[in-house]
Amino acid sequence: MSGTPDTRPLAGVRVIDISTSIAAPTATMYLADLGADVIKVERPGTGDDARTWGPPFVGGQAPWFAAANRNKRSICLDLHHPAGREALFQLLEGADVFVESLTPGKLAKLGLDPDSVRPRVPRLIYCAISGFGLDGPDHDQPGYDLIAQARGGLMSVTGATGGPPQRVSTALSDIVAGMVAAFAVTAALRRQLQTGEGELIDVNLLEANLALLGPRIASFLAGEPEPRPSGATDSVIAIYQPFETADRSIVIAVGTDAMWVRLCDALEMPELAKDERLATNEGRREHREELVGLLAERLLSADAETWLARLRAAAIPCAPVQFLSEVLADPQVRARGAIVETSGPNGAAPISMVGSPWRLGSTPDDAEHRPAPLLGDATRDVLREAGYGDNEVDQLIEEGVAM
Repeated sequence: MSGTPDTRPLAGVRVIDISTSIAAPTATMYLADLGADVIKVERPGTGDDARTWGPPFVGGQAPWFAAANRNKRSICLDLHHPAGREALFQLLEGADVFVESLTPGKLAKLGLDPDSVRPRVPRLIYCAISGFGLDGPDHDQPGYDLIAQARGGLMSVTGATGGPPQRVSTALSDIVAGMVAAFAVTAALRRQLQTGEGELIDVNLLEANLALLGPRIASFLAGEPEPRPSGATDSVIAIYQPFETADRSIVIAVGTDAMWVRLCDALEMPELAKDERLATNEGRREHREELVGLLAERLLSADAETWLARLRAAAIPCAPVQFLSEVLADPQVRARGAIVETSGPNGAAPISMVGSPWRLGSTPDDAEHRPAPLLGDATRDVLREAGYGDNEVDQLIEEGVAM
């Protein structure tokens, strides 16, 4: 967006981010997408753990890292060194938001826990993203998406019918926790603007999983039998699941009784529409096994293209189960510009990734996306902005405190 005023809503907000992996970097990437100046503080020499998560690598950079770190600047500080921590505090003095993802025990040892940081910078929004939260018996346990999906119950409802529980095959807990954290930070920024006061935000992967399961947990607490892996065939709505056609899988969602009648017409199964047992969602759930068997047999009689055309003509929500190569070629995905491109590191080929999952009328659709930073690419600039002279920066680099 060089050469024109930055109209994004968080332009002028400065975020100091000492996090690693996926969850917290996702949060700060979304803040950066909204215009914040995000300074990513990394370990000298190694940096963010996700920098090594490959192959593949593009120009020496892991796409997993690039996909959660666009639009940021990187500075290397050794936070185990007193001078490194002091430099961090100088950065925090001029910042609006501080984001970290260390376990509470490590934070306390470094003097970077909320009780140490917030009194020193009262207007700072302190956002902690962890596996299990800042308190509770397991607050000091490390957290990863796999652990959160297992412990939070998501795996217990995922997988083939009668099969073992399975992890949803993406960093779901991390990405959702990052989205939640970005949402909470923007709310806290509104309060900071009104009152001048800071905030403590506590987000964790376990509770992100609970949020994903919110409707299912509420149903279970109301008396619904405890769910097990079912191949996604046990929705509260019937019919709402995948089916096989003559050539590939599709999904069909029948959200209302009127849709049910239209589905029967589209499938040329008028006898089902006349069956009073199936007239309501409650009845269709009661007879789900019998009903699914009849629909499955019918759908095998033609290919997916045929059925999808008929279902769409009848205004029945449906879709093919697409592989990633098909998703990227999907006309709707392409028309929305959902995949963005950043320049590659070290002169390498560009890196493509999923863009922000929103659109703002005040921001051009072709807004520039800066690539994920090289390790320490802005160390000198950021330290100068914090008030360090050139000689002081040179000394920190010579001593290995900065890089």
